[in-house]
Amino acid sequence: MQLAATRIITDDVDALVAFYEAATGITAQRLHPMFAELRTPSGTLAIASSATVPLLGDGAAEAHANRSVTLDFLVDDVDATYEALLNVVDVFVNQPTDMPWGNRSLLVRDPDGTLLNFFTPISGEARQRFGDDQPS
Repeated sequence: MQLAATRIITDDVDALVAFYEAATGITAQRLHPMFAELRTPSGTLAIASSATVPLLGDGAAEAHANRSVTLDFLVDDVDATYEALLNVVDVFVNQPTDMPWGNRSLLVRDPDGTLLNFFTPISGEARQRFGDDQPS
């Protein structure tokens, strides 16, 4: 089994796609006006219109309702990412912070309120978990 994608349901696909393109530097693949994908080597972030929900089943999903999932983005330099996001992100939950599990993390919210974690492994163990075991 393989996790193929994480999907966000939104009322404004164009705005959310524009946000994620600006925040990640990844160009979305628009498969349909109501659906887009941002593909990375390790996974895909899909963005779908709330107009697709009836196709999934009545009440299967709701836009702007996520308060339990965090999307984690591994970045080379979380402090540089913070600077790059100053003109992209409206809601910063924190500034770059060293976490006890060995990552330096920046938490923000996307326009629909989904929590995003941009992080850089800083401890030896964290770097090893993510395949970068070179000393800094």
